[in-house]
Amino acid sequence: MAGDPLDDLYDRPGFMIRRAHQIAVSVFLAQTDDLGITTTQYGILVVLRHRPRIDQITVARLLGLDRSTTGMVIRTLEEGGLVARVVDPADKRRRSLELTQAGSDLLDRLAAPAERAVAQLLAPLDPAERPVFLALLRKLTGAFDATSRVPLAKGEGGPAPSSEAI
Repeated sequence: MAGDPLDDLYDRPGFMIRRAHQIAVSVFLAQTDDLGITTTQYGILVVLRHRPRIDQITVARLLGLDRSTTGMVIRTLEEGGLVARVVDPADKRRRSLELTQAGSDLLDRLAAPAERAVAQLLAPLDPAERPVFLALLRKLTGAFDATSRVPLAKGEGGPAPSSEAI
């Protein structure tokens, strides 16, 4: 008996990458459910911990997010008291972002659940396959990043980020 006619669709790299992303988000949300945070919010909090006092555009570039999405998420974090906008003393028109104490505390509480999410997501792979899988993802994303709609600007805005997984 022939396979399902949709198998060709299901075997397409783009389909599998989109599906893997949906699964990764679902695993993260399941692990962090009681803390009420999204993967994008988590990413912004991690960036601000390691790149304090950067502007919203730099946050977007460091995460490969479009500026409007970044603005909406930062507004939500700000309304939740997790992020604050700070006026630059040298240029009163410039606003930078930083974690509040509540944001820092939440990020500390997210550390263990976020690590559990990574472990759960990689669990179906043999231990030897995990670094290979991650290296192949880096190779694929690196090959096309510059031509993507929102290129990633790694290393912008200060010292190198930590190895915390997003």
